[in-house]
Amino acid sequence: MHQNKSKKILIYFFLLLVVGSINNKIFSKVKFFQIKNINITGLAEVENETLLLNLNNIFFKNILLINKNEISKLIEKNTLVEKYTILKKYPSTLNVRIEKTKFLAKINKNNKIFYIGSNGKLIKNNIKYELPFIFGNPGINEFLKFKKIIDNSKINYEEIKNLYYFQSNRWDIELNDNLIIKLPKKNLDDSLNIAFEIFKNDNFNKLRQIDLRIKNQIITND
Repeated sequence: MHQNKSKKILIYFFLLLVVGSINNKIFSKVKFFQIKNINITGLAEVENETLLLNLNNIFFKNILLINKNEISKLIEKNTLVEKYTILKKYPSTLNVRIEKTKFLAKINKNNKIFYIGSNGKLIKNNIKYELPFIFGNPGINEFLKFKKIIDNSKINYEEIKNLYYFQSNRWDIELNDNLIIKLPKKNLDDSLNIAFEIFKNDNFNKLRQIDLRIKNQIITND
């Protein structure tokens, strides 16, 4: 009795596999469900067209069977993409909504200028943006971590002209008025707020440098 049940289960399993394979083959050949339109929004027109070219091999695949991971891999190759959503509109359209990454800073890599995006990627772009330039060679995550500390401080990131990174894992910043702020390795948030209170004080409006590298000491140069 037990053997008969086992045989029946195996037969049912085999039939499911066969029927499933046949259905997949049938669906894959149904032209009514082929992807014929891909609408991309969120980037500039030229950028949308570039991304559309990357998705070219998605066209005419079956919209019922296509795996979103397959589409995601192609979208994520584009360094301008921060976030995205993929919506299937039956019978034959994909709608891709893109949230473009924000350019945060410029950096020289192998004698080429790149932008660092908020998505943590290096971006080559022909359009020039007025952003802080990073001197030195920090890891992107190291920069993003420092950027977050600045954003949580009283200093406005837009007031910064240049960022200097040292191998000792220490940062200096240069403001638009050429004031240099030398920061310690630790307690960056407190140090940035102290620097802000100093250079915003009218009594210190001729300062050229604020040195906060030594704990409990503030060294200034006129």
